[in-house]
This record gives sequence, C-alpha cells and structure tokens, in this order.
Amino acid sequence: MWIEENNQLKANFEFQDFVSAFAFMTEVAFHAERANHHPNWSNVYNRVQISLNTHDAGNIVTDKDRDLAEIIDGVYKKFVAS
Repeated sequence: MWIEENNQLKANFEFQDFVSAFAFMTEVAFHAERANHHPNWSNVYNRVQISLNTHDAGNIVTDKDRDLAEIIDGVYKKFVAS
C-alpha cells in the first residue's frame, strides 16, 4: 500500500463515506501527536492521501516514518473491518 517516492512514503486510503474518512484522520492525528510526527495529508470526501517524511532529518524517509505508516495501516484495518 505504501510506496516510497521522492523522499516520501505515500499511500491512499478509501472509505465508505466522508464521516469514516474524517474519523480515520482523527484517530491517526492522536497517534501522530503522541509520536510527535505529523503527516502531510489531504481529504476529499471518502479518500485520504498521506505522505510521510522526517523534516528534522532533511525531509527524507526514516524509521520514524515507517513506524507511523505501520500504525496508520493498523488504524485503517480497523475502519475497513467494521
């Protein structure tokens, strides 16, 4: 699901509706805040696009990004399973 491109990890997520997409973003926001690592993202209706890189490391992909991507995947699995 995640691809590494132009010094970023990128993924697209699709949901049943806007409310589900927004709820997903809200849960991811709590995890990102705890990790002090915040995604670049956008949302249009039921789709969320996320890109990750570590600004402190010169805008490259680091383990911090891979760890957050794994957390985001776990959150997404909860949403598509329900």
